[in-house]
Amino acid sequence: MAAKNGIIAIGVEAVVKQDSGKVVLIDANGTFLNSFTVGALPDMITFTPNGQYILVACEGEPNTTYTNDPEGSVGIINISGGVASATLQIASFTAFNSATLDPSIRKFGPGSTLAQDLEPEYIAISDNSLTAWVTCQENNAWAIIDIPTATVTSLVGMGFKDHSIPGNGLDASDQNGGVVNITTWPIKGMYQPDAITAFTVGGQNYIISANEGDVREYSALNEAVRLSSGSYLLDPTVFPNAATLKNSSNLGRLNVTTKTGDIDNDGDFDVIHSFGARSFSIWNEAGALVWDSGDQIEQMMNTISPANFNCSNTNNTKKNRSDDKGPEPEAVTVAQIGDSLFAFVGLERIGGVMIYNITNPNAPTFSSYINTRNFAQTPSLNNGGDLGPEGIIFIPKTKVLMVKIC
Repeated sequence: MAAKNGIIAIGVEAVVKQDSGKVVLIDANGTFLNSFTVGALPDMITFTPNGQYILVACEGEPNTTYTNDPEGSVGIINISGGVASATLQIASFTAFNSATLDPSIRKFGPGSTLAQDLEPEYIAISDNSLTAWVTCQENNAWAIIDIPTATVTSLVGMGFKDHSIPGNGLDASDQNGGVVNITTWPIKGMYQPDAITAFTVGGQNYIISANEGDVREYSALNEAVRLSSGSYLLDPTVFPNAATLKNSSNLGRLNVTTKTGDIDNDGDFDVIHSFGARSFSIWNEAGALVWDSGDQIEQMMNTISPANFNCSNTNNTKKNRSDDKGPEPEAVTVAQIGDSLFAFVGLERIGGVMIYNITNPNAPTFSSYINTRNFAQTPSLNNGGDLGPEGIIFIPKTKVLMVKIC
C-alpha cells in the first residue's frame, strides 16, 4: 500500500496467487476511485515523486510444483490526467528471454523463461520521476526501467561479494561453542537485496540496497543445502582443504545454493555461493557498486549486543542465524537532516535500525544504532518488543521513524 496527494494505492493478490492481481485506488475516506489488473502477486507499490505515476512490482512467484510460473513484471499506472482517466502499462521482461545475460544473474526455475524466472521485489525511483530501479531478489539482479514508456532498458547482475577479502568476513557457524568468529572465508555472497531506495548527491543518482538474501524453497525446487552435506561436493583442486571447510565449526553449517557455482559443469562446486551479503550497499545509477558496509554490521552487533549476536527475531539465542544470513538487513530509507544525508537500515533478525551518514556516498560513516527490543523476554506475539522490521519510513517534520513490524 502507498499513498500520495489523497490517493491510496493498494496491491491485491489473487486467490490463486499465480493469477493476475489488481491495484485498487481509493481516497482517504475509503471511497473507490479506480482499479487495474496487473501481473501476478503485486507486492511493493509506490508513487513517483511528482505524483504522476504509480508503480507496482509483480513478483510472479511459481506454485510449489513449478507447474505454473507466471511472468514477473512491473505495472505502471499513469494518473497525470486524473484517477478516473488513468491508464496502465506493463513493463515486461520478455524482450530479454533470448538475451545473453550477465553471469551473476540467476535463472534456474525448471522450465521457466527468463521473464517467468525474474521476480521483481522492490522499487526505487529517481528524483525526476523518469527512472525506476527494480530488484529481482532471488535472481541477484535488478532492472532499470524508463517510466514514461514502461520499458525495461537494462537488466543488470549485481555480482558477488568476495568474503575472502579482509573487511568482508562473516560469522558462518551456529555450532562452534558460541564463539563469534567473524573472519574471511572462500565464499562469494549473492547480494540479493530486498529494499532499495534512490537518492541524489551532486546531481548524481545513487541507489542504496539492504542485502538480505533469499532462498527458493518449493517442493519442485529447493536450492539450499548445508555446505557439509555429502551431496555438496567441493572441487578438490580449488578447495584442497574441503574437509576443514566442511567442519561444522567452520563452514559446514552454512546454507549455500546448489544452483550456481559449478562453473565447469562437472558435478562439483568451483565457487561457493551463499545467500545475501550481510551488509548494505551503495550503487551508481548504472548498477555499479560504489560502496559496501563489508562486515561492519556483524562487527558492531558483536560489540553492541554480544550476548544476542546474530539471534533471530523468534528467539534470543546467540548465533542462531550465523549459519544462514546473519542479521539480514531488510529495510532501508534515506533522509536529509540539516546539512547531512543519512541512511536508516532495519535489521530483520536481531532487530533495530542502523544509522549511517552517507553525505559522501563513497565513504559513509556509522552514526548510531537504535534497538527497542527487549531481550529479557522470549519473542512472541506481544512479547519482546519491536521485532523483525521489514519496512521503514522517515517522517521529516517530526523526525520520527515508523517501522513496520511483522
